[in-house]
Amino acid sequence: MPAYGDLGRIATNVGALNALNALNMVNAKLSIHSLRVATGKRINSAGDDPAGLTLSNTLNVRARKIAQAMNNIGDASNVLSIAESGLSNINDILSSMTEKLIQAASDTEGTSERSAILQELNNLGEEIDAITKQTQFNGVVLLTSNTLTFQTGPDGADYNVFSMSSSFTSAALGISSLTVATQALASTSLGSVNAALVAVKTALQNLGALLERFQIKSQNLAVAQLNVTAASSRIMDADLAAEQLEVSKLEILRSTSTAQLAAANSAPAQILSLFR
Repeated sequence: MPAYGDLGRIATNVGALNALNALNMVNAKLSIHSLRVATGKRINSAGDDPAGLTLSNTLNVRARKIAQAMNNIGDASNVLSIAESGLSNINDILSSMTEKLIQAASDTEGTSERSAILQELNNLGEEIDAITKQTQFNGVVLLTSNTLTFQTGPDGADYNVFSMSSSFTSAALGISSLTVATQALASTSLGSVNAALVAVKTALQNLGALLERFQIKSQNLAVAQLNVTAASSRIMDADLAAEQLEVSKLEILRSTSTAQLAAANSAPAQILSLFR
């Protein structure tokens, strides 16, 4: 509330002091709103809105945690894609082995033909072992019996586990000692390869289900990150249209306050008329 003074008392120009105080207040507000226009931020210091700054910082941290969780999901998907590629190659090799075994399980094949088929089966088995050994990510062999845990959410308990129940070497699949010496033995070997195919297909199914889950989780996290960022923006970011209107109003008030300060400064001179 402004102070009131007597125009007859000129030692203290109360009117000029009121105008100066109003001018200082306008300049202070103008400085705040001009900074908001310049930075695009509603909160430029903790004093602007302590509670809002705290909430915005909390939301920003949450958004960054969500973003990192999305990166983790991308990395985990890459790991599973490498494992999927290895399993798919093994599945193709096992399919080729079944063809050779079906060929050998017929008495139309002679000794030399069976020997050639066995050699090819052995080579294919060695290639399965090579694929199992070479299917790695960051030094971890993926197609062996192990468990991988992926942090896929912004909170500590939000993780997914991928477990490879068994190894996929030829020995682990039970196809390292195939024989085709006779029709009956070839038929038995065919049953072993078919069982190996079932194991590989089951692993591929489990892997695919987790990849699908990762895709859904990544989409949900993307929406959550957008909403959190939008909430933080509403708190931190300035409404530039409104701020510019406020700046324009304050600039006019500064001009009028300056004019009034000049008028108040000259007002005491009127007292001189009493001495004429």
